[in-house]
Amino acid sequence: MGIPRAFNTFEHMRNIKIIEVRSEIGAGTRGASLGIDAIKIAALDFMSSFFVNFPTEQIETENKLLYEPVASPYAKRIQGVYTMYERIAKSVSETLKSGLFPLVLAGDHSTAGGTIAGIKIAKPKNRLGVIWIDAHADIHTPYTTPSGNMHGMPLATALAFDNTESQVHQPDATTIDIWNKLKNIGKIQPKINPEDIVFIALRDYEKEEEYLIKKHGIKVIPVQEVRRKGVENVVRQTLLHLSACDDIYVSFDVDSLDSSISRGTGTPVSNGLKEREAEDLMASFMQNHKICCFEVTEVNPTLDKENLMAEIAFNILQRSVNLLLVN
Repeated sequence: MGIPRAFNTFEHMRNIKIIEVRSEIGAGTRGASLGIDAIKIAALDFMSSFFVNFPTEQIETENKLLYEPVASPYAKRIQGVYTMYERIAKSVSETLKSGLFPLVLAGDHSTAGGTIAGIKIAKPKNRLGVIWIDAHADIHTPYTTPSGNMHGMPLATALAFDNTESQVHQPDATTIDIWNKLKNIGKIQPKINPEDIVFIALRDYEKEEEYLIKKHGIKVIPVQEVRRKGVENVVRQTLLHLSACDDIYVSFDVDSLDSSISRGTGTPVSNGLKEREAEDLMASFMQNHKICCFEVTEVNPTLDKENLMAEIAFNILQRSVNLLLVN
């Protein structure tokens, strides 16, 4: 890897706060809790001062639950995920209310529901758009999940979906009770509308999720379309689709990248984005004044000997942050 293409000066940007979420209780593969430190090591390798330039908050985790028996097979460690949602929602909402831009670095993707909750708590009257750059749809529920892993469910909590029409499981009463609490964090549900989501690079999802995507007409931009139309066109199309939204949250899961370069993630999928495509996409989105929060998630260095995934994530992160508009 060469020196990142981004500049190494940060004085010109709007005020940013980094929120570090080292949680991995929502994933099926261990190691995502180490992703943030892997990205920081990549920054050091590039001799970048990125991480000393911004205030940082570390969210306490519930990773101790990994050593305990799973109580809810259809929503593994859901009580811990609920605790994480509350902590992250509080941090994100307070960050936004204090006039700072929350840059969330997360372990597994389950906690993104907490990020969305935090944005809505800070701006309850604003319509929130979501750009979900991910190989997976993450709109499973305890009623439909094939794995029970909660990193496949964060968008369903934000949409307040149960998808009982596609039900394959009968979760126990405790699981259902906590699931309902998850959907209602901040006493706002739903937090987003299906028409205000754009999936980019989505390519690995189950029929239960496909049912919801088709039923609600959720916009999907596959990798082939990014390649055929070009990044600029896709960014313009995405922002046009979300033009009725007041704020936009961008969630970038590194498994949106092709499996040839995203080995350092728990669920790599072939036919994904190239590094430059992801970098250009993110950099273009970050220049839009409606972007209110950016999240990078699912880097797992235990699966990646060379720390390549973290280096790519850092390149994308640094270039994106450099292009955030001045307030």
